[in-house]
Amino acid sequence: RRPAVFLDRDGTLIRSVTEVRSERQVRLLAGVAQVLKHLAAQKYFLIVLTNQPIVEKGVISVGQAKKINEKLRKLLAKQGVKLDAVYTCPHRYGSDCVCRKPNIGMIRAAQKDFVIDIRKSWLVGDTTRDMETGRRAKLKTILVKTGDGGKDTRFFKTKGTYEAKNLL
Repeated sequence: RRPAVFLDRDGTLIRSVTEVRSERQVRLLAGVAQVLKHLAAQKYFLIVLTNQPIVEKGVISVGQAKKINEKLRKLLAKQGVKLDAVYTCPHRYGSDCVCRKPNIGMIRAAQKDFVIDIRKSWLVGDTTRDMETGRRAKLKTILVKTGDGGKDTRFFKTKGTYEAKNLL
């Protein structure tokens, strides 16, 4: 068993834009590779969890979503970081799915794919939705002030266990 760090993608690992529609929009935030390299050296699984409702809305295809995630993997690999997995929920708000954060279906999928010590695992994200996901999964959480920075309080008021200026 190894602990995992579950990471939100947009606004946590990469620059936040309204909708990431192309791999050309993928830009790592400062310090991300450095932090992930350190976590990997500490034997954490590095697992990305991302809601991408623009797939169900028809703005991008499943294939395009995969290309965007591949671009993230390639940018990190160039800096010596290997992600263990990227899980994507393609459903929009209001869909009856178990994977869309704050539901914990993507975390449960990761638990089936990896032997994770959930008690020692973390979730890091930039939204209250991410923090609610972590709460529901009984994870310790870190709210980073990049991206939405926790200002998305329309649906959830959940605070992180900790807060940080950025991933670094």
